[in-house]
Formats: sequence, structure tokens, C-alpha cells
Amino acid sequence: MALPKEPRQKMINLMYLVLTALLALNVSSEILNAFKVVDKSLVTSNDNLSSANTTLYTSLKAKLADPMTAEKAKPWYEKAEQAKKLATEMDGFLNQLKTDLKNESGFKIVDIDGKKVEEFKEDDLEAATRLFGDGDGGKKKGKELEQKLKDFREAMLNIDPSIRKEFELTFPVDISKTIGQDGKEKDFTTAYFHMTPSVAALTLLSKFQNNVKNAENLVVTYCHNQVGAVKVVYDQFAALVGQSSNYVMPGEEVEITAGVGAYSKAAQPQISIGGSSAAVGPDGRASYKFNASGSGSRSVPVNVTYTKPDGTKETKTFDVKYTVGTPGGAAVMPDKMNVFYIGVDNPVTIGSPTGWDKTTVSITNGTISGQGSNRIVKPAAMPGQKSVITVVADKKSSTFEFRLKPIPSPIFKVGSGKVRMPSIEFKSQTACRAELENFDFDIRYNVVSATVYFSGANFPNVKTASLQGNNLAPISSFISMCGPGSVITFDNIKVQGPDGTRTIDGKSIALY
Repeated sequence: MALPKEPRQKMINLMYLVLTALLALNVSSEILNAFKVVDKSLVTSNDNLSSANTTLYTSLKAKLADPMTAEKAKPWYEKAEQAKKLATEMDGFLNQLKTDLKNESGFKIVDIDGKKVEEFKEDDLEAATRLFGDGDGGKKKGKELEQKLKDFREAMLNIDPSIRKEFELTFPVDISKTIGQDGKEKDFTTAYFHMTPSVAALTLLSKFQNNVKNAENLVVTYCHNQVGAVKVVYDQFAALVGQSSNYVMPGEEVEITAGVGAYSKAAQPQISIGGSSAAVGPDGRASYKFNASGSGSRSVPVNVTYTKPDGTKETKTFDVKYTVGTPGGAAVMPDKMNVFYIGVDNPVTIGSPTGWDKTTVSITNGTISGQGSNRIVKPAAMPGQKSVITVVADKKSSTFEFRLKPIPSPIFKVGSGKVRMPSIEFKSQTACRAELENFDFDIRYNVVSATVYFSGANFPNVKTASLQGNNLAPISSFISMCGPGSVITFDNIKVQGPDGTRTIDGKSIALY
């Protein structure tokens, strides 16, 4: 624009140019407010991630304390603690940079209507340049931040080779070069903080904090999942031999099976024989000795639960058969197994070599009802005690001893019963239940009450609700708020069954 010769007009034009320059330097209030809205959203997201991470650490600690998972949990708990330490240090450094930036922008506490309010120059274009720049007067925090973010990324990926393999290409903290509008690369400090308004620089720091917490969540979730996904190497072997019967008559067929079984200490099999847990020897096999009772063909149930090479659990059930001869006397055979369960009807079959008019049946620590061979036993003693059935036939007395056990506790379940569940699956559930697993009796339990805690994503503060019965409708308002990252914990669960009311183990469900 050519300047006119008349002095007054020259002055007006110069003032116009100065005003235009000032307007270009002034950041509009709408832009500043937009940055504040984004920053607030990032801070809320960071709080939700912190809550979700805390839940994962608590779950890992519980797995470390559980003898069934302690050995697998120990190395992954330690790796998760490494991730926690690295993320906490990085988050603390970013918080200190926020404080330093506010101070560079004239931070002060002012009194507005009796309330203490933070105040600083949000549109300051020089504060971020002074703090992060490396020019004259710059404090070079930009280069320090860039290096710390790079170091944090490498340290997290180096926690375990499998973590690097899983996340190297998708790790949330990635300090890549930035390309400017002129098509040229810009260094980290220039790209993010040169002539950047203070409120925008604070938002960028919150964004880096969000990346750090996301990285922590990825790594800790991965560590948590590995407790149930440890590879098993079968490195020990033993011969396995079974028999169809150990009592035969001439001409009867005998079937013998033999094979080789592979075993790994990492598989940690749990074996129950005849309804009782059996100790596992160094070769992966368990032994169970007992005195035979009753008569006729009998079988003993054997359950073996073990870890497969892919890390999943599998249970195999077998019936070991044998035959007990009757030496001309009475016999009592439980229809389920060689124990009586307290609180339910236990059917037994009683054999007598004489007519029932010459046979009497009695029991200690319980009642026995019915007529003839088919009887019902209801134990009245405490777990750990015994009941003895006495059969007097033709003036000959025979006694049969049985162990007394409580009904095992049912397992609380919602939907598939898994502890990790898609949020859409959980939110579609309308009821909960309590199931007895691997139990011979057809027994039902109903949920009486429970306390439910909602935490993690979408729950900045832990919400508590009470549940009455199996119906989830009373807590549907909280369920509708759940989403990926939410954690729902059912605790103090009371159930009603044939043996009365009892409290069972709680369960936490993490949504994704």
C-alpha cells in the first residue's frame, strides 16, 4: 500500500497498520475457551484411566495372594509395578511443567466473591517460548521433555520382550517429527511450544499425560492377562495304567489301558478323587487309598484340571470302576458317592441277604427314611464328622462308615460368567445367578442380596448400590452408565439354598 503525501493521511494509515498487527497477535476468547474445554476433557479422561489402572493393580495383588495363581502372578505383578513407577514419574514431571508454565504466565491467586481462584495470562504467547525454547533466555524444557518422553517409551517397551513385540508399533507415546505448512520438518519444541498461548501449551501437556496413562493401562492390562495365559512346557513324563475292574470271575473280560502322559510343573494340575482333593506328586500323579465298602459294581469319580499349552484351563472327568463282592452279609451303597452331604437328601441302596422283616437299619449323626432297599439319609452333624449306618440282618450286624461334607459354595455369575466382558454384553444382562459347578446333586441357589460397586471409566467417584434378589433392574441406572474401562464389583453376596443362607465369594467384572 503506497503512503499518501498528505501528513494527516499518512498518520491514519500507519495507525491502521499497527492496529492490524495487534489484532493478529491477539488470540480470540473463543479459541482460548476451546482449549480450556479440551483440557478439561483430557483431565477427566486421565482421572478415569487412573481409576481403571488402580483396579488392575488391585486385581493383580489379589492374584499374587492367591496360592492358585501366586507363582504365575509374581513376575507379571513385578513388571506391572515397573510400569506404574515409570508412569508416575513421567506424570509428576508433566505436572511440574504445568506449574512452571503458569508461573511464567504471571500466576497468582485472586479473591473473587470470597473464593480463591487461580489466575494467569492464558493468551500469553511468550511464556511457553521462554520455558521450553532453547534460544536466548530460554529454559530449554522442550528438549528435556522430548528426551524424557523418548526414555519413557523405551523403558516401558523394555519391561519385557513380549511387551515390545505387542505394542512397539501402536504405543501411545510416540515423538515423531512434525511437518510444517511449508513441508519442512520442525523440531519438537518449535512444533509444540513456539509462540503458543499458555492455555494451549497446558492442553498439550495434558495430552501427553493422557498418552502416558494410556500407555500404562495397555502395559498393565497385558501383564494382568498373562497371569491366565502362561505358556506351559511339558517336560516330565510318566506311564499311566487303568483297569476296568479288580474283581472278576472266570471267563469275564478284563480291559487294561496303558499310555504315556506328559506333565509340566507349570500346568499345576488340581486333582480330586471321590469328591476329595488329592495331593499331586512330583510326577504329576495323585494317589488315593480307601477301604472298599458296599457290594457290586462301583465307580470312583476322578476330576483332573490342568493348564494346556495355550494357557487355557481344561477339566477331564473319569470313572474308575471296581467291584466289591458280597460275603453273604448286608451292604449299603450310596447312589452318588461315598460321602453324605449336609442339608440335602442323600439316596442310598441297602442290600440284605434276608427278608426285610428280619432286617433293621439305623444311623448315627442323622436320620434315615424309606422302606426296603431304597433309603434317604439326612445328616445332622457338622462337616468333618462321620455317620455310621448299621444293618442287622439275620442277627448279624454290619456297619458302614461315611464322611460328612457341606455342599460346596456356588459361583456368582453374570452373563457368561467371565471376569473380562465386552461392555455391550454386560449392559444387556437383566439378571445374575449362583451356580454349583461339577456337583452331582441337582441343587439350585438363589441370590438373596449383594453390594455392588461401580468404578473406573464413567465413574470418577466409586458408586455403591444394593441388590436384592437375582434381578439387576434396581441397578440398571448405573449399568447404563458403564462402558469400556468400567469395573463392576459384586461383594457381600448372600445366597439361599437347601442348606440355608450363606455368603459366597464376590466377583469383579472389567469391561472392555
